[in-house]
Amino acid sequence: MNKLVQTLARSKAATNTVVKPAKPASKARMATRTNDPARTMAGILEVATAEFAAKGLSGARIDEIAATTQTSKRMIYYYFGSKEGLYIAVLEDAYRRIRQIEQQLHLEDLEPEEALRKLVGFTVDYQWSNPDFVRLVMNENIHRGEFLAQSKAIQGLNVPVVNAVQEVYDRGVKQGVFRANLKPLDLHMTMSALSFFNVSNHHTFSLIFKHSLNDEANYKARRESIVETMVRYVRK
Repeated sequence: MNKLVQTLARSKAATNTVVKPAKPASKARMATRTNDPARTMAGILEVATAEFAAKGLSGARIDEIAATTQTSKRMIYYYFGSKEGLYIAVLEDAYRRIRQIEQQLHLEDLEPEEALRKLVGFTVDYQWSNPDFVRLVMNENIHRGEFLAQSKAIQGLNVPVVNAVQEVYDRGVKQGVFRANLKPLDLHMTMSALSFFNVSNHHTFSLIFKHSLNDEANYKARRESIVETMVRYVRK
């Protein structure tokens, strides 16, 4: 399965930096992919992402995925081995997409504080614009990471973002603009947590406090607050 997923990753076009929620592929578009394994797998992953994000592993139906992609359960199992194998591939693909875009931010070309602002702002925007990513992570945490632990690719996919934070932070410390003795992994965890909350708790928080991030002004203020929180925390 992992070899097939790697083949898929190599076949994807370079990811655009404009982040939008993934939408299920149309049946007409899916019908053109039957003789192209890489495109067929991409279409299955696209539809499966929405299915698993909405219903979790136990609630998702392979029948539904097969019907929407105009393929067969047999073909899905051929490519991914099992329902669980498809679920793991969806998780890997979700992390791969965000990490690919992060690598296109060119943080090395920016001054440390500007680079940190760009990375934090991107993290906030990406997670807000891609709620399926957050829901997939929430679902996998319900499983205590059981299935992600079976992935041979997940560690390698996520090392680059910590390295990027490390590079920006080290430059900032060297230039005397960031305070020393902070851990890049902790910085990554904090910016991820602040961004994640916007999606994971949006419905309950907005209902209780009558403050929705669907309001553009509210969202911009929240985004700026998170960026400033991170910058002021590391600033010397």
